[in-house]
Amino acid sequence: MAILDELKSELFKSIYYNLGGDMVDVELDPNHYEYGLKQALEIYRQRSSNSVEESYVFLDLIQDQHDYILPSEIMNVQQVFRRTLGSASSTTSNLEPFEAGYMNMYLLQSGRVGGLANYEFFSQYQEQASKMFGGYINFTFNSVTKKLSLVRRPRNSEENVLLWVHNHKPDITLLQDTYAYPWIKGYTQAMVKKSLGEAREKFATIAGPAGGTVLNGAALKAEAQAEMDGLMQDLNNYVDGGNPMWFVIG
Repeated sequence: MAILDELKSELFKSIYYNLGGDMVDVELDPNHYEYGLKQALEIYRQRSSNSVEESYVFLDLIQDQHDYILPSEIMNVQQVFRRTLGSASSTTSNLEPFEAGYMNMYLLQSGRVGGLANYEFFSQYQEQASKMFGGYINFTFNSVTKKLSLVRRPRNSEENVLLWVHNHKPDITLLQDTYAYPWIKGYTQAMVKKSLGEAREKFATIAGPAGGTVLNGAALKAEAQAEMDGLMQDLNNYVDGGNPMWFVIG
C-alpha cells in the first residue's frame, strides 16, 4: 500500500505542476485528484484490453455447495480444472498402465530413446476418461455478481480446483505500466482540469480596481474536453499497449 500511495502522490504532484502550481493558485482539494484518478481507471478498464490479465486461482470446494462468490476483480472464468479424472476425492489414485509405462520409460530409464507413443496414448486416455467420468466441471459465471455456479454437487470439502480466469490488473500495476501510465495520467489531468474549469466558470470575473480579472473557466473546460477526446482516440489506436483485434469481418 505504501508503494501505491507513493505512485499516486507522484502522479498528483506532476498534475499539480502541469496546472501551474506554485506559480498560480490551483483551487483543487486532494479529493479532486482522487476522483479524477478513479474516473480515469474506470474508463481505462472499460475500454482497454491492456487493463486485463490472465491468471489462475485456487478454489476450495465445500461439500454440497454449488455457488461461490469470487473476488470483485475477476471478470471472466474460462475453465475449471480438477486434480483427478473425476473421482470425488483428491486422495484417490489414478494409476493406469499407460501412465506406468510413461514413468518407466522417461523417469526410471531416462537414458533410453523412444516411447513417445506411450505419452500420446496416456494423454488420450486422460482426456477420454475425464469426459466419461466427470473430469470436467460445467459451470456458469455472473460477471456482475461474481457468482460462480458449479453444475455439480461436491461430495466432500477436501477437493481443491484450479480456475483459469481473466481479471483486472491492480492499480499499482497500471501505475507502473510503461504504456498505461501516460494515458491514466493524461485522463486524470483532464478530469481535474475540467473540475477546475467548472469552479472558475461559476465566477467569470473578480472585481478589482482596474475593472476586475477574467477567469479562464471556459477555456479550461474546452481544453479538458479536447484532451479527453484525444485520449479516447489513443485507445482506439492501441497507443496504451492494448491488443488489437486479430481478425475483422467487414
